[in-house]
Amino acid sequence: MSQSSRFAVFGIGRYGTQIALALSAKGAEVFTFDVSPVRSESIKDDVALAVTLDSTDIKALDTQRVQDMDAAIVAIGENFEATVLTALNLLDLGVPRVIVRSNGEHQRRILSSLGVEEILTPESEVASVISERLIHPNIGGFLELPDNYEIAEIRAPKNCIGRSLGSIDLTNRYELRLITIRRLFESKDDGQMGAEHIIGVPKPEMEILVTDTLVVFGTLTAVKRFLEVNS
Repeated sequence: MSQSSRFAVFGIGRYGTQIALALSAKGAEVFTFDVSPVRSESIKDDVALAVTLDSTDIKALDTQRVQDMDAAIVAIGENFEATVLTALNLLDLGVPRVIVRSNGEHQRRILSSLGVEEILTPESEVASVISERLIHPNIGGFLELPDNYEIAEIRAPKNCIGRSLGSIDLTNRYELRLITIRRLFESKDDGQMGAEHIIGVPKPEMEILVTDTLVVFGTLTAVKRFLEVNS
C-alpha cells in the first residue's frame, strides 16, 4: 500500500467505525465525517482527522477536498436519504471510488440506478474484508480462513498479463496455490466481452489475460507480496 493512500468514511456508527479503525490499523490515512460531534469526538484519536459535517451539503464537502481521496465509504445506516444525497455529492465531486452501504435489495437497486458501482451489505461484508479490498484494489474479494490463510480473488496484476502461469510460478516464488481462473470471454456475435467462465485446472503454459481473475489459496502476507511485486 502506498503511504499516500487516503480514505474518507462518512457515518461513524458501529459499521463505519469498524471500517475506519480497520483502515487505520493497516496504515491508511483515514478522515471521518459525521453530523454528530459526539461521534466525531469518540474516534478523533484513532484517525487522521475527524470532522463534524453534514455530508448532504455539497458546498461543505467541497471545502474538505474529498475529491483528493483515493476512495470514500458511505456507511450512514439510519438515514437512507442522507446516504443517497451524500453518494450523489461524492460522485458529482469526482471522488475516484465511491463505496456505499445498503440495507437490503431495494436500497441496492436504488443506489445502483444512481451510478454507484460498489455497494456494501453489512450483514455479509465485514470491516476487515472491506479494508483489504480498499487498500488493495486488485483483490476482488476473499474468504478468511483460520491461521491467517485465505482464498482470494485477485484481478490480474499488470506485470502478469501476457505471461504464462509457469513463468510466474505462484507456488515456489510466492507460496500461493492457484485454485482456478475466472475468465471473461468475448461474445461471438458482437465482439464485446460476454460471459465469465471458470477454467477448471489451468495448465502451466496458459497465459494470463487482462480480464482474468486468479483464485488463489495462501496467507494474506503472501497475497500482499504477490501484488506488491506485480502491480
